[in-house]
Amino acid sequence: MPRIEALNALHDRSMFNCGVEPLDRYFRIQAGQDARKNLAAPFVLLVGGSEVAGFYTLSSTSVQLRELPETTTRKLPRYPLVPATLLGRLAVDRRHRGRGYGRFLLADALYRVVRSEIASIAVIVDAKDEQARHFYERESFLSLPDQPMKLFRPVADL
Repeated sequence: MPRIEALNALHDRSMFNCGVEPLDRYFRIQAGQDARKNLAAPFVLLVGGSEVAGFYTLSSTSVQLRELPETTTRKLPRYPLVPATLLGRLAVDRRHRGRGYGRFLLADALYRVVRSEIASIAVIVDAKDEQARHFYERESFLSLPDQPMKLFRPVADL
């Protein structure tokens, strides 16, 4: 049964290969440091006991209120910046594609955002390419009006 847990030193990241070099490099080299320095909270999807099949990161961010569509902001105070959660990276190892693990990771991330006691009006993602953008759009994320590769999903809709 697959499970997701916070990244720790016992997770072997050396063989992870999603096919996107910046994501592979980040996960192998930087993710542990980001976790220790509280820059990001990496989570791993484990299958077959301890094999890492995927990962994602969450961190706090803010978004300019004027970047969001009026339908999302109409009842909010007119603060220049509002709190949001950044889903910074999400990747599935090539060996585990086609099993729904990307959606599983995303669902877990969204669940953690909703469960959190930290205020956040939206989950923000920066799609790396068109394929990633389409993945998030299928999961009800909306493009920011002036930035089609930057998407959001209101926490109130989760």
